[in-house]
Amino acid sequence: MFMENEKINNNIIEVQGLTKKFSDFVAVDNISFSVDEGEIFAFLGPNGAGKTTTIKILTTILQPTSGKIFINGSDPRTEQNDVRRAFGIVFQDPSLDDELTALENMEFHGVLYKVPKEMRQKRIEELLKYVELWDRRNELVKKFSGGMKRRLEVARGLIHHPKILFLDEPTLGLDPQTRNHIWNYIKGLNQTEKMTVFLTTHYMEEADKIAQRIAVIDHGKIVAMGTSAQLKEKTKTNSLEEAFLALTGNIMREEEANSTDRLRMMRRMRH
Repeated sequence: MFMENEKINNNIIEVQGLTKKFSDFVAVDNISFSVDEGEIFAFLGPNGAGKTTTIKILTTILQPTSGKIFINGSDPRTEQNDVRRAFGIVFQDPSLDDELTALENMEFHGVLYKVPKEMRQKRIEELLKYVELWDRRNELVKKFSGGMKRRLEVARGLIHHPKILFLDEPTLGLDPQTRNHIWNYIKGLNQTEKMTVFLTTHYMEEADKIAQRIAVIDHGKIVAMGTSAQLKEKTKTNSLEEAFLALTGNIMREEEANSTDRLRMMRRMRH
């Protein structure tokens, strides 16, 4: 156990006994893990397993019910500004302003993070060139393809040189070429800037190739953690996807939930 405002060690992310309840529903159930500085860490789980809730707590969007958390040495519950300066985030859902240009989206984010103007302009040009959007910088984002928007979101999340980059399903729905481009860029930043990457993805091959360690969460609990090879060995399987299914089962969670919702709606309509 560790005391209030006291780190366990030098890990950049530390979580101990984290629990989040919504009324009687336990979304995250007493989980503990740590992430090393400069590590690429994957958080995998079925729909509704607790992945996004955990990320929202780590990034100060939600308050935990109980547990201890440190992000780059700061507590997200009481030191929100310090925590927010330490990370960048690419949300699962689109978060760009479609009525602004790519350049304006970047400028606005840089101002929010108080990046000095001279540094901001240089950083924006550097990032937009790297994600191959510099020539489109003055176009409205609503004219961009899904892949272009995702690349812009990644660039925006990096404008303030974060120590940690949170990626919640960053390549969902993108073509293989765009996915490969984004991951090559992120891996390069991880190596050159020692940036820690915390990601969720439903593409098992991405986690297998990119992540140095993987935590599998199901029904709010971490059911396994280790390298891809360790998870395969633990489950006596030949691929990470097979290991994932062995740990979490084959039930289609989202389909079941939707079916239940439809059934409830039909019952209400009958009455």
